[in-house]
Amino acid sequence: MNLAICASASNYPQVIAASYNIEELGINVLLPATAAAMKENGGKNIEADRDWSSVTAHEKASFIRGHFTEIEKSDAILVMNYEKHGKANYIGPNVLMEMAIAFYLNKPIYVLNGEPEESPLIDEILGLEPIFLDGDLTKIVH
Repeated sequence: MNLAICASASNYPQVIAASYNIEELGINVLLPATAAAMKENGGKNIEADRDWSSVTAHEKASFIRGHFTEIEKSDAILVMNYEKHGKANYIGPNVLMEMAIAFYLNKPIYVLNGEPEESPLIDEILGLEPIFLDGDLTKIVH
């Protein structure tokens, strides 16, 4: 099984750590390009070193399009929704776009933790019919 990982960039260190546990389940992990580069560099948080204000819209589009391609190649996606901005189980607009791509491609959408707290996107998130794992990676069907 190929599983594309979707998460906020600020959570990539946690994503990388969890990717090893997922691989132990016999699942091939498809990370976003920046997270994959971080993993290859021993988990060094290159996000912390990057000046995101200097990233152009074209560069951002390239990152987005690249991960959409990974989602297309996957059998399912896993949204790794950790805390962000003081909100538990955060799912932001970029991850919602990735979820919508998976939904359109008829791929299962797994969400690591529970529903996001206080999210203005909750109706759209639930409308994509995700499978909430409540932290249990063994619930991923492969």
